[in-house]
Amino acid sequence: MDFIDLAAQQQRIRNLLEENVLKVMDHGQYIMGPEVKALEDNLAGFTGVKHAISCSSGTDALLMALMAYGVGPGDAIFTSPFTFIATAEVVALLGATPVFVDIDPRTYNIDPEKLEAAISAVKQNNPQLYPLPANKHAQPLTPRGIIPVDLFGLPADYDRIKAIAKEHDLFVVEDAAQAFGAEYHGKKAGSLADIACTSFFPAKPLGGYGDGGMCFTDGDALADFMISVRIHGKGSDKYDNIRVGINGRLDTFQAAVLLAKFSLFPEEVTLRQQVAERYSSLLAGNGSIVVPYIPQGFLSVWAQYSLLARNGSQRSAIQGALQKEGIPTAIYYPKPLHVQTAFAALDYRPGDFPVSADCAERIFSLPMHPYLKEGDQKKIADVINRI
Repeated sequence: MDFIDLAAQQQRIRNLLEENVLKVMDHGQYIMGPEVKALEDNLAGFTGVKHAISCSSGTDALLMALMAYGVGPGDAIFTSPFTFIATAEVVALLGATPVFVDIDPRTYNIDPEKLEAAISAVKQNNPQLYPLPANKHAQPLTPRGIIPVDLFGLPADYDRIKAIAKEHDLFVVEDAAQAFGAEYHGKKAGSLADIACTSFFPAKPLGGYGDGGMCFTDGDALADFMISVRIHGKGSDKYDNIRVGINGRLDTFQAAVLLAKFSLFPEEVTLRQQVAERYSSLLAGNGSIVVPYIPQGFLSVWAQYSLLARNGSQRSAIQGALQKEGIPTAIYYPKPLHVQTAFAALDYRPGDFPVSADCAERIFSLPMHPYLKEGDQKKIADVINRI
């Protein structure tokens, strides 16, 4: 059994994939070819935003977004410790400081109440109000922005987050790397913040056959900046460099692949709902595990279907039993960011974010993709319920 079955999807669109790739080979525009603009236009329309700016990865999308706001040393950027490192990594790369905020125990997304406490703690330079990172700068940190993460495909609580941001004059960058196709009160993920960023890593709900990413925004000036910065700070032409930028372009071949895969995407979002609903129904009577929680008005795109075991021992027992049956599982994420070696200089303590730490000890994810068969799901549920 596959954890993510990309082969089943490929079989459905193999002819279109080959046709699109051959078009690129025929026209030979391997850098910023017409497929790149076509993909941007299609995804902007799907998301409901004015501008979509493709780039080389979800990480570069986040980096470009922060660069558009001039983030740098002395700036505090608030985000979750329960996510992949890229979210906080781009903050550190620009010399700014990630300020971690614990998560809601039901959604696994950033907790708005704790976010308010963290902002107050930074403004007052008072770690008694909320755990703060070590500050290596001569002056206190300046709150600048928030990066909520739409974890496992479920959007964060943007109404509350944006109200907090407005109160404290902060920008919001949506990390929708796992959530393209999700919805929040009728609005698509990718349209929920000042800038939104997604990833086209192969395992994502809309993934390529390599790396890729995209930024979404309604801001004309923000879009112009990101278009420039992704190609070495380009001005009127590639030899007119008006700022220091990056080499962040999306390959034309990847755009061609994504255009083919996007033809199936709305249907696959629906299929993902059905797979998730079957899981939750099959596991509903199991009182020893916690199935995913979806708040009213939210639509997850189910990048992962994740369960909480009672404790680490039960998780290991379930994973072991599933492995004996040839069923793969994964743990997202076994080690929160505040205890990663890469962020040791922030001097956070293991107990600073207890909800994140607890989830890291108990969470595990089951096979999840649009083509997962009902019989396979029953087999998975039978093993879990038996344990």
